[in-house]
Amino acid sequence: MAEIKHVGRVKATNKKCLVAYRTLPGDAHHCLIVPTENMPDIYHDSIINLVESGSGQDSYEFADALDRNQFPDGSNMLRWLHANGRLIKAPTSDIEMTPNTSYGILLSELNQIIAEQRGVAIDDLSVKADTPEKSEARRIEDVEQIDTPIKAESSAKPTATVEVSAPAENASPEDQAKFYRSQADRLSKQAAEMRRKAEELVPTKKAK
Repeated sequence: MAEIKHVGRVKATNKKCLVAYRTLPGDAHHCLIVPTENMPDIYHDSIINLVESGSGQDSYEFADALDRNQFPDGSNMLRWLHANGRLIKAPTSDIEMTPNTSYGILLSELNQIIAEQRGVAIDDLSVKADTPEKSEARRIEDVEQIDTPIKAESSAKPTATVEVSAPAENASPEDQAKFYRSQADRLSKQAAEMRRKAEELVPTKKAK
């Protein structure tokens, strides 16, 4: 199952949201989310299409993609969300990222993993001060505070399957070799994905 970045939910209410900024400049323990429920269809469909697009998935922060795109009415997505009170400040410990239907991880934990992988402090995860995105983040200061304490930890567990098949009995040696190489490539990708999920759950301890 393909995973979608920037998608999550508010733990206390189970309401879906998109994470515009995983951390804030000077405040690594809060994020900006976009609640997607009760959003007018014209805006809801556009923002969902964007997060699922290559542009949305390639963005380090979803706000980057929002700032580069427009809604059907011609308004800049990020500025429209800000002006209409759709950017909500929330503790990262209250937001669970749900890249697929079988796996969830608290944003606070995900940020810690990303910071460790990059070899930086969580405070350094926000976009750099000299980028347009950082300037936009600093302008978004009058966001509404969300107060949703965590009531229960997620019971979602990652799942993975490995399926190995065999080439056709009457296949030529060349076709069999091609088949096995294809299988090897597929399994190596699955192995890499399993290692990534394992690191998200329990990061490998680095030798001192």
